Amino acid sequence: MSLPHIDLTLLETPTLEQVQAEALDHPPRILLLYGSNRERSYSRLAVMEAGRILEHFGAEVKIFHPKGLPLPEDAESTHPKVQELHELLAWAEGMVWCSPERHGSMSSIFKAQIDWIPLAAGAIRATQGKTLALMQVCGGSQSFNALNQMRVLGRWMRMITIPNQSSIPKAFLEFEEDGRMKASSYYDRIVDVMEELYKFTLLTRGQAGYLTDRYSERKESAEKLSKRVNQKSL
Repeated sequence: MSLPHIDLTLLETPTLEQVQAEALDHPPRILLLYGSNRERSYSRLAVMEAGRILEHFGAEVKIFHPKGLPLPEDAESTHPKVQELHELLAWAEGMVWCSPERHGSMSSIFKAQIDWIPLAAGAIRATQGKTLALMQVCGGSQSFNALNQMRVLGRWMRMITIPNQSSIPKAFLEFEEDGRMKASSYYDRIVDVMEELYKFTLLTRGQAGYLTDRYSERKESAEKLSKRVNQKSL
């Protein structure tokens, strides 16, 4: 077969052995983000419930609390809350995002966290190859607007975004006074989503570099690639 437009020295056929999951010494590391600073934040309560489920499976879980995080253009990346977010991001192998839906979209508090995530370190996106599970809480009837937006972001950030997702309608009815979620089909869905995230993380962690390695980027020089993904013109 003739492939005259491909540099075959840069093209290697993937094999089963190359994509086998690696057994690592540490438990899967999952970072959870939520999108409200309210005293009784249902997105926070939802990720806390998700975190308990992940810990049951054996994951190491950390939650980033966004209170005090400045807007991306109001501070430098040396701000302590920004540094905390970046350190947690570097630590994590997978993530859970949960935002309330406000005016048909994710909250500004949640989006600010995403906007602080660096596009790339050199030519490598900071989120590249990490697994991602999506959740949203609704004040009224069930909606998927925030989920759809976050799914687009996850794809753009080259994350392995799992198929399942959770949307909790009338969230104020789904949690007890102590903050624990009531038994319901919505709770069962969160269990499903966390179980799927854990499986995908086990399958792909340690393989992010290989799974997201691209012919076009191997062909392009590292210097040019770094300049392109870190462009300042927008």
